[in-house]
Amino acid sequence: MKQPTKAIICAAGLGTRFLPQTKAMPKEMLPIIDKPVIQLIIEQVVAAGVTDVIIVTGSTKRAIEDHFDRSEDLEAELIAGGKADKAEQIKSIAEMANFIYVRQKGSPRGNARPILNSQHLIDDDEPFFVFFADDFFRSKTPWPLQLKEVYNKTGKSVISLIEVEKKDADKYGMAEISDQISDRVFQLKGLVEKPGEKNTPSVFASVGSYLLTPDILPLIAQEKVGVGGEIVLADSINELAKKDKVYGCFIDGVWHDTGNQLGYLKAIVDAGLESDKFSQDFRNYLRMRLK
Repeated sequence: MKQPTKAIICAAGLGTRFLPQTKAMPKEMLPIIDKPVIQLIIEQVVAAGVTDVIIVTGSTKRAIEDHFDRSEDLEAELIAGGKADKAEQIKSIAEMANFIYVRQKGSPRGNARPILNSQHLIDDDEPFFVFFADDFFRSKTPWPLQLKEVYNKTGKSVISLIEVEKKDADKYGMAEISDQISDRVFQLKGLVEKPGEKNTPSVFASVGSYLLTPDILPLIAQEKVGVGGEIVLADSINELAKKDKVYGCFIDGVWHDTGNQLGYLKAIVDAGLESDKFSQDFRNYLRMRLK
């Protein structure tokens, strides 16, 4: 089977929840200690074999392009200051992958629009990743690689799943399961958008990571309007599941949604507790504050 070497990163959102901070800085560039969220995602994507990263941006996202570009003046200054290791670190960011930038455009909008804007870069027989640029997993095995392992066993589209409490089923697209393949892999009938506690078909929620086969592209291209007058990726996934097999993979890791303030704070705290450099001092500080 052809292996996925391209990933679409959806990064055109305005980040209004973080205003005024995001007035001049993209929300995808909010740092988790010393790395922006979007870099954490791309590092894991590259670990799964991706060589071409397609970032779909808006008019206020120039900082993303600058971050993943070479900064030779900064590198030279760091080397001159005896910080060659930092210079190499900065250089390696730009060399992680081939970066391609696409400006989001078109109406109606929706989370499937970035895929339409990028489809000319995807071959007809080529599977590809799709990620939202404000959520990620903290996991020992890179979570894109976990999706890829399921794709290599099935040859079909795979979406990431997390387990949630039933009372939170009004916040997510919830998976309707056809068959359980293994402890972590399920064949899906489809996704039910925010069904609520009483109507949810399972306790597994879909979050923003996908490995899609190219047969979904004609379905997205129909631009069928869904919830909120937008073209919604879940609608095309549901349509694909009626025609072919689609799988969900319960990701072994901790999911972080940095698209809201509380989720962002939780991600920073978790990163601090896991840090080789700061963990113990940070734990001591938290214990002191919690007293």
